Amino acid sequence: MDSTIAMYVAQFINGMAYGMLLFLVASGLTLIFGMMGILNIAHASFFMLSAYFCHTFLELTGSFWLALLLAPVVAAFFGILCERFLLRKIHAFGHIPELLITVGISLVILEGVKLFWGTEPFLVATPKTLQGFIWISDLKYPIYRVFIVGFAFFILGLMALVLYKTRLGMVVRAAVSDADMVNALGINVPLVFMLVFGIGTWLAGLAGVIITPILTVFPGMADQIGMDAFVVVVTGGFGSLIGAFIVSLCIGELNSFGIQFIPKLAPVLMFTFMAVVLAFKPTGFFGERE
Repeated sequence: MDSTIAMYVAQFINGMAYGMLLFLVASGLTLIFGMMGILNIAHASFFMLSAYFCHTFLELTGSFWLALLLAPVVAAFFGILCERFLLRKIHAFGHIPELLITVGISLVILEGVKLFWGTEPFLVATPKTLQGFIWISDLKYPIYRVFIVGFAFFILGLMALVLYKTRLGMVVRAAVSDADMVNALGINVPLVFMLVFGIGTWLAGLAGVIITPILTVFPGMADQIGMDAFVVVVTGGFGSLIGAFIVSLCIGELNSFGIQFIPKLAPVLMFTFMAVVLAFKPTGFFGERE
């Protein structure tokens, strides 16, 4: 393979890996907003919290795979507690109290992380089975980044299967369309919404663990990816999973090729892209005007 083509292929895969990672975070955020109407400002904080849990489980068990299994579940458990004891109580008062509560949750998580883990950054080693490189034609590429792409596609397929091919998914979609009717049929709608919130934070937790081998775990990592995730949700259209998926890939590629060719302008490319899209379609690619 020609060296120029190899460079383009490597940057494309880099962009896809970051885009799919971003989708894992943004999908949980857009899922919660689309089904519950809650703009969860604390969403990226659960992403960070899961990364710290991964670090702790890794120290206790020595197994990255066990950390991948447990850390997102614990993060989701904290998310469910927040929905049950904080957000549910003020849901009837509208979006402003919900925004304030989620901002408060993000600050509590940030201070909690500093209290329990300190402010020193942590490094997480790549699992042994995913270390090294694979050859794509003549291109030598890290196995772990290919794993990120495959894992994110697997989670995307799993979500689609649960939402559109199971009774649970049918109940969730029905509860979003007409909560009163579903409640009248004897289904516990608050329990369904609590489950949706838990799944959303679990997705953020998965991304938090997956990113640890390629990103330092530190208290500012929520801010680092949180802004990107919000840009994805706004540009893709609030509540649209397909919009989040497409925009995540676009931003991943913009980030990857921007750093390669115009590094000084790379940080603003994402916002330029969002501004152009919203100028022509203020509700985002797949957003619907209410």
